[in-house]
Amino acid sequence: MNTEVLELLNKITDAGYEAYVVGGYPRDLYLKRDTTDYDVTTSATPEELKKIFPNVDDKDSKYGKVTLKMENIMVEITTYRIETSYENHRKPSIRYTKELSEDLKRRDFIMNTLCIDNHGNFVDLLGARKDIDNQIIRVVGDTKSKIEEDALRILRAIRFAVTLNFKLENSLKEAIRLYKQNIKDLSYFRRQEELNRIFSSNNIEYGIALLKELEEELEISGLKELNPHTSVLGIWAQLEFSPKYEFSKKEKKEIEILKTLLQKDILEPFVLYQYGPYYCGIIAEIKGIPKSEVIDIYQKLPIHHRDEIALSSKELALFVKKENVGEIYVDIEKKILLGELENLKIFIKRYILENYDRRND
Repeated sequence: MNTEVLELLNKITDAGYEAYVVGGYPRDLYLKRDTTDYDVTTSATPEELKKIFPNVDDKDSKYGKVTLKMENIMVEITTYRIETSYENHRKPSIRYTKELSEDLKRRDFIMNTLCIDNHGNFVDLLGARKDIDNQIIRVVGDTKSKIEEDALRILRAIRFAVTLNFKLENSLKEAIRLYKQNIKDLSYFRRQEELNRIFSSNNIEYGIALLKELEEELEISGLKELNPHTSVLGIWAQLEFSPKYEFSKKEKKEIEILKTLLQKDILEPFVLYQYGPYYCGIIAEIKGIPKSEVIDIYQKLPIHHRDEIALSSKELALFVKKENVGEIYVDIEKKILLGELENLKIFIKRYILENYDRRND
């Protein structure tokens, strides 16, 4: 048990309140998995927590949540609460409660209701350890109601199934089929956040199998033809998806590069020279080409950058027409890369003089 988290729990309990670590950390600790998912639930309200921890970040206190930055970790602390009506299948109205059991009933999956107290002991009120032992994901309470009220639970269920290699309970599978259209109410940021976690898993094939039935709702296509043995951006490059997905400028550029490369022969020297081994290596994974083959060809290229050409563009401009410099330089690059022209100034000049008009000024 993390000593900083224990210290936090003790400070809250010493002030007269209940406090437990809940969710991901207890679950993963029980599974003997590495984890840094520190969530604390407590009977203390945000206002009461601010008296205990004056430096707490309370920007989300209206939702019953504060965040505390400790020396080495960040901890999210939520007040025991009951969630009532939901807006747009995502945002709940809340009211506080003093009962841990009531707070646990609002949570999504039984396996995530396992708690740890300030003595480091597991507290299991709803049978979380049994579900973890059985490697099954079951919803807390009425399955259909829980999935209908919060569409994010659909993608979270799939993500947990993939990352933990657990099975979805049959009633959960049925609820997902019934209410999958509610995914359209989720922000593209939330969809993408969960999809990236699934796409980055070592168990991605399982994830793809579960996601195939949600293509329309996710506004993506191509999962059935996807080769998952690649990077996250390599996966997105194989898909068609709504432009509303929120990629950074850098990510958009890289996805476009990869989409372009999917249509090219990445072992062709000029392609490999233009795009480099990183991008071509991703495409190699997608196409089932050994990365070692890409790296070997790249290392044997006579040049890897224009700066390595023996004759500079400025030198070239001294004896050919200025408007032809760009076209000629590309031709020189290709000839050198294809082994048709030796990268020595004397041979490059001779080639130019034999094939292009000289300046006449």
